[in-house]
Amino acid sequence: MSGESSLGAYLSANPAGRLLPKSNPPGKRLNPMTDNQNSMPKRLWSAIPVALLVLASPILAQPPAAPSPSSQQSSGTQDPVGEKGGEKRGDRKGKSKLEIETGTVNDRLFEALPNYGTVENAKKLPPISTGQKFSLATAGVFDYATYPFIGFLAAIDQANNSPQSWGQGWGAYGQRYGASFADNCMATYMTSAIFPSLLREDPRYYQQGRGRSSSRAWYSFGRLFVARTDSGHPWFNYSEFLGNAAAAGISNLYHAPEDRTFARNMGTLGMLVMWDGVSNELREFWPDIRRKVFHKKLPEDE
Repeated sequence: MSGESSLGAYLSANPAGRLLPKSNPPGKRLNPMTDNQNSMPKRLWSAIPVALLVLASPILAQPPAAPSPSSQQSSGTQDPVGEKGGEKRGDRKGKSKLEIETGTVNDRLFEALPNYGTVENAKKLPPISTGQKFSLATAGVFDYATYPFIGFLAAIDQANNSPQSWGQGWGAYGQRYGASFADNCMATYMTSAIFPSLLREDPRYYQQGRGRSSSRAWYSFGRLFVARTDSGHPWFNYSEFLGNAAAAGISNLYHAPEDRTFARNMGTLGMLVMWDGVSNELREFWPDIRRKVFHKKLPEDE
């Protein structure tokens, strides 16, 4: 979905994650490219998806791990979130109240980036309330990892003097930091809370988790266009496109005058959607990367 967290706002980032850049947004979802469409950082950040694919290449070449006997036994008796006081398969120790209430797992991407709004080892969960959608978005926007990341993105714009009308100095850096933080905030709330609440969409990202790597990659890409309603039915992901379009439009209120153009807004929208796609891929394959590249146990194995 959106989100979250998430990188959802990091790429996306972003709850709901949406771990984080949307113009510097998430979840899902912080998009470093949207404030400076024609600068050198654009080429730098454009190389990130390629780097991620290279990193994940050892995983894509291996078949998925066979489920453990314990997981096979529990697959047929999966409980909804909190139902009958039991834990669903894939739950890990030390889950926050928000994770328990929403059935999600903030399994941080690369042990740092927020990953709110991700559902592991469950195909269907009870719907979450409007308040819980906003809680997931808020967790992603104000996650501790967000602040230094936005500071880094603002420093890139400062080094490139973008936009030029803001000039240099600590005051100008503060403007760039504020604009980047606002971009992330607006995109995350729009795609993970406001529009999902209005349209009754589920902003959580449900991992496919098993199957061929190509199938899982196609599935995660498809979540840009296919969402779930609160009742569990698939339909077009209106929140992704309407939410990001609204965020790009609102950004004209605080961006520099030279950035308030139709071309910049359309470029921002495209970057937000692209980074949400990258965020979805990371959320889908992070458990594999964690196990096979970093040689660390999955949360449910700990």
